[in-house]
This record gives sequence, structure tokens and C-alpha cells, in this order.
Amino acid sequence: MPTPPPADVIEPHTAPDEIETRTAFDQRLATGSLAGLTVQGLRLDLSPVPDLTGTDVAGTLFVGCRFASREVGADLVRRGANVVPPFSGLPYPTQPSHLYTPEELAAGFAEGGFAGMYDTRVYEHFRAHGGALPDVKEALGQRLHDHGVDNALADATRAWLATHGPQSVVGVMGGHAVARGSVPYRMAAMLGWELARVDRLIVTGGGPGVMEAANLGAFLASHPAEALAAAIDLLATAPDFTDHDRYTAVALEVRQRFAPAETLPRSPGELSSLDWARTGGLAIPTWLYGHEPANLFAGKIAKYFSNAIREDTILRLARGGIVFAPGRAGTVQEVFQAATKTFYGTDGASGAYVFLDREYWTRELPVESLLRPLLAASPFGDLSGTVHLTDDVAEAARALIGAPA
Repeated sequence: MPTPPPADVIEPHTAPDEIETRTAFDQRLATGSLAGLTVQGLRLDLSPVPDLTGTDVAGTLFVGCRFASREVGADLVRRGANVVPPFSGLPYPTQPSHLYTPEELAAGFAEGGFAGMYDTRVYEHFRAHGGALPDVKEALGQRLHDHGVDNALADATRAWLATHGPQSVVGVMGGHAVARGSVPYRMAAMLGWELARVDRLIVTGGGPGVMEAANLGAFLASHPAEALAAAIDLLATAPDFTDHDRYTAVALEVRQRFAPAETLPRSPGELSSLDWARTGGLAIPTWLYGHEPANLFAGKIAKYFSNAIREDTILRLARGGIVFAPGRAGTVQEVFQAATKTFYGTDGASGAYVFLDREYWTRELPVESLLRPLLAASPFGDLSGTVHLTDDVAEAARALIGAPA
């Protein structure tokens, strides 16, 4: 029988030797030594350009950094540093220093529509270079990018988890094709709204449908319920995500109309991690599904090339329970992938499994009849009581917040 990994294998790492901001870099540079540190994704070619000639760089790793000239990088290598420069010709950073914001993914939409967005341009590059089976250079670039996202996600969630605990993070899964304005969409949005108002961090797969709805609810958590209903009504004028330009334009209109200016980040990473619950929460999408418009309502977006890493990351974070709205094969896969983690205690204790739409999950896709016996046989005792089926948002919220966060 498999046993859980040791605690130190699955706990988020702390990395005091990693430098990811120019402020932190300048502070360490002033000491005269960067020895043994890792410097990630910094523009060291911008004014004021740092003078590194007298600095101890023995064992320093510069990854994804840009220097004023090639000679600067060569000199660092001669003096004992390791330099992994950003790859040329890629539309994405090979070592992002922060999670994406909706504004970054949507950059270019005003000028070029959906096709001109940063998010779309990266997807088209991904497709043109082999998609899920890229060539060697592209594969290395993607792996470096995804590692940077891993690192940025650990940094971004650290303060939240330290303050609220792992049981405060709730995952929301469900169909990507659920139309805006539909009953399932409104239920997921209201549930996201309810949970965010009691300091639960919503995490979704970052796509349209139920995922967008949950992040939308969290995005408007500081507003009254009437504002959420009005936002959904506006979004419902462009219900189909395959109508890319209209779908995206209306999302951006909702962001502009309903988000107070002071809640929007003025620069990458400026939005405090402790503000996430009421500014959209977290989305973890993948460019594998880049043909679907980006979900623009999350506060922070950890976008990956690797779908496998992305799916595992969502389930690893959602220790406060998972909501499953109606969906098809992808949602069912997530149900039992999550159940495997719960059964073996892979990531520690799990919260409730809440299935919205009792009829759907008992008759159309009767996963309950498989899930309850499976969790009842867990080596950690009978966990079948964690399964809840309901048609009521308030009941779903009670199941998820019944235990202190």
C-alpha cells in the first residue's frame, strides 16, 4: 500500500537565497557579495545598470536575466558564476519573476483584438513549435518558464497560507462550456462570492465556464450581491467563449465597470497576497487549452505550458475542499485524481468534496456511487463523509466552511 511522502517533500519551499526583485538585488549588491545566490528573471540592462565588476559572484546563478552586454555575462562566468540567459526568439519569459495578471494576458487586445493579445500570441507560438511535443529548444524554454511559475506561485501563496492555513484554499472545477448567465454559471459565481467573503482563496483551472464564474464571484466579493448579478447579466450578452473577441471584450468591460480602481494592481505583483480572496483569487490555466479565451477575473494567474503540472498543482493547493460543478471527462478525471490524493493523504488532510447539482452527479454521471466506497476504504479511516451533493449554494458553502480555516 502506498504511503504519503515525507512532509518535507510536499511542503512549499522557502528560498532565502533567491532574488526576484530589483530592490532585493540592489540590497544584496551593496554588501559586495552575491555568492551562492540565485538571481531570477531580472532586467539588469536597465538604468541604473548595476556595476558587477567588484562583486563576489562565486557560485551565483543568474537565470533568465538580461545584461547590458554579452561581455557582462561572460565576465560573470569567468569569475565563477553560472549564467543561463533568456532564450532569444520566444514571446514569453524563460524565467518569470511573478505570476501573470489579467492585464498582462490581455495586453494587445485594444490594438489587435483577441489575435493581438499576449496570451494568444504565446499560444500561437506554442502551436507553431510542436504544441505538447516541442522541439528541444522550445521544450527547454517552456520548462524554464514553468519552473519560474512554480517558484512565483510558492512565493505568492506563502503569506496567504501562513495567515489563513492550507484549509482556507478551495478549488472549483467544472465544465468549460457552461454559458455565461446559465443557472450553473450563476451558482458557481455566487459560491465564489460567498466563500471569498469569509476569507477562502478560490483556485480554479483558469478557463471559461464554471471556472470563470467562480473567479468572477471572488472578484466581486467586496461588492453587494446585486452587483454580481448585474455583472453576470452583462457577461451573458456574450455567452459563448468561441466568439473570442466579444467574449473577451465584455469581460474587460466588466473588470473596468465593477472593480474599484484601488483594488487593481498598478504593477506586476503589487496586489497583496492577502487581498486575493476579494479580488478574484487564483487561476491556474495552461496553454494546452489556449484556444479558449483567458479567464480575466482572477487576481493572479499561474499559467503553465505543462497541463499535468498545472492539474496536480490545483489539487495540491485545494486542501480546504473542492467544488465540482457539472462537467464531462476532464471534470471526472479531476474528481478521481483528487480522490487519489485524499485516499493516500498525499498532500495532507483534505476538505469536503461538494458536488453541485444532485441529479447530474447521481443519475447522469453517478460518480458518488464509486467515490463513497473508495474513500470509505482509506488507510486513514472512513472519509466517505467528506462527500456532499447539493443543489443549494448556501448548503455548499456551509459544507466548505464548517471547519475553521
